[in-house]
Amino acid sequence: MQETINVTQSLVTLDVALPGIIWGGIITINMWAKSIGTGVIMVGAYLLFRHKKEQMPNYRWLIPLIAFIAFNVFLLFTLIDLHQPYRMINIFLHPHFTSAITVGAWIASLFTLLVSVMLIIGLASGFPDVLRHNGVAKKLRGSESLYDKLSPIVLFLAFPVTLYTAIIMAESSARELWQAPTELTQMFLAALIAGAATLLLFGGKWSDAVKKDITLVLIFAVTFSFLIYMGEYFFSFKSSEAEATLAYIHLGGTYSIQFWVAMILGYILPFFLGILSVKENTKSVAKVAAISALIGLYLAKDVWLKIPQLLPLS
Repeated sequence: MQETINVTQSLVTLDVALPGIIWGGIITINMWAKSIGTGVIMVGAYLLFRHKKEQMPNYRWLIPLIAFIAFNVFLLFTLIDLHQPYRMINIFLHPHFTSAITVGAWIASLFTLLVSVMLIIGLASGFPDVLRHNGVAKKLRGSESLYDKLSPIVLFLAFPVTLYTAIIMAESSARELWQAPTELTQMFLAALIAGAATLLLFGGKWSDAVKKDITLVLIFAVTFSFLIYMGEYFFSFKSSEAEATLAYIHLGGTYSIQFWVAMILGYILPFFLGILSVKENTKSVAKVAAISALIGLYLAKDVWLKIPQLLPLS
């Protein structure tokens, strides 16, 4: 039997390009939280390499706790952005590892799992009185060697987890501003900025030497990230598409005010406040620099995500 389908029964699902901003504030929060979650792991590993553990008494539970919370915010907003969230299950049931999204989802899930294990071990060693029932705390404290073995693995995973979003953005057609090399660098620097700023705010019991190193990481990261933004802002005229995109943040552009507020709060102000904090050894100034950096980083990511989407594709 031959089966035919009436042409009049065909369904048009999309006949025009989607106008306006598709990746909006939800994705900005997604990237911002991811930068915090991976950044505290990166900066924390650097601090442990530089300093004795006694100078960071609560690091075993503080660092994985911040990473765990930030990463669950990242996963939540990823889920919110999906129009049909249950399709996410297919990434694990029917994976295609040629896709950056699939690879990123698998690595991010493994990262979250290992951070969760580290958090449980860290809480047991940090708050043994809470878990004394049936000798649970004693067993978990004996797992501190496992914590130390997992730490380098989690650090290794933090890099592809924080960078894979840049690869997804670079794969977007007709988005000249999202060049892979630049975005990879900016994603890495964003993780350092967010990680250093967050640890400055919550590493209260850590020694002054540790906090000084955190501030130096923040100064380093905001400096180079700002230089990249300025390089693109002033010297992207070789590409007509990039030039047209940057018109939205040039003087008088739709997003020019937000962009420069982001540059001041996220990069310029933390740079000078950070130097002042290191020179005068003032903890309060370092915390102001950290808060300013986190706010400015969010605004900068938001602008850079939105403006390429405003350019018509035809």
